[in-house]
Amino acid sequence: MKGSRLRVPGAFLLFAAAASAGAQTPPVPSELRAKFEKRVQEISARVDGVVGYAIVDLTTGERIGHLERETFPTASAIKLAIVYELFKQAGEGKVRLDETMTLDRRQAVGGTGVLVEMGTPTLSIRDYAVLMVTLSDNTATNVLIDRLGMDKIAARMQGLGLAGTKLRRHMMDTAAARRGDENVSTPDELVKLLKAMNDGMPEAIALLKKPKENRLRKGLPEGVASADKSGELEGVRVDAGIVFAKNRPYALCVMTTFLKDEAEGERAIEEISRVAYEYFSRLGLGGTLGRLNGK
Repeated sequence: MKGSRLRVPGAFLLFAAAASAGAQTPPVPSELRAKFEKRVQEISARVDGVVGYAIVDLTTGERIGHLERETFPTASAIKLAIVYELFKQAGEGKVRLDETMTLDRRQAVGGTGVLVEMGTPTLSIRDYAVLMVTLSDNTATNVLIDRLGMDKIAARMQGLGLAGTKLRRHMMDTAAARRGDENVSTPDELVKLLKAMNDGMPEAIALLKKPKENRLRKGLPEGVASADKSGELEGVRVDAGIVFAKNRPYALCVMTTFLKDEAEGERAIEEISRVAYEYFSRLGLGGTLGRLNGK
């Protein structure tokens, strides 16, 4: 009996300690997350085409995704790889952002942008980068590809472990595209690339934050900052960025292809962006129990 009495208090103390520890653990808003995941799935399922996405909570590292490791055409979202390489080479002293270059008309191509209409301007590398990001200027992009080196951009992506992110042609090189040399990545890798910039490249993030219009930003309330790049080709729409929701930043990449209706793909990306912001902004305002402090 004496031995039994000694063991019971010990077991009770262990139980009490476990209960106490459990009481101090913040509740996981699993129901809210489940509803968010379901909404994103429903939006993507309505699209007559293929939709892949990766969404990462930059506070906790939690992620949701669908086809996030599958290869998609990037369109102009591949310019994120060029931005990363530019600021890496600038940090290594291989290029200077204030270095000037006169446009070679052989680099001028159509599509988006203004340089194709501007003769032979002399601009800084920084200016070319701003045009590439804000206007998605294809000529500015080709200038930077040639200055940085396509092989060096490829090697940098490999070094980051982003083997699926491949810059394989200049902008508007339709002959290369017909050969199958498409610029490609995955939703997961574009999110990782954005996170790498957010973790150590403030100038790159500042560049990606510059004013522009895209589907991701249309889904956000006015005044919410995002660092992003979009892209579009026939049957393809892509948006990738970091959204700086209060107290709860997150990375989002939606890649679509085989779209029967491109406008439908655009609406889906905008809607996914909107519901993602609604979810993360509530986490940022809700504390551990969900009371929306400051709403």
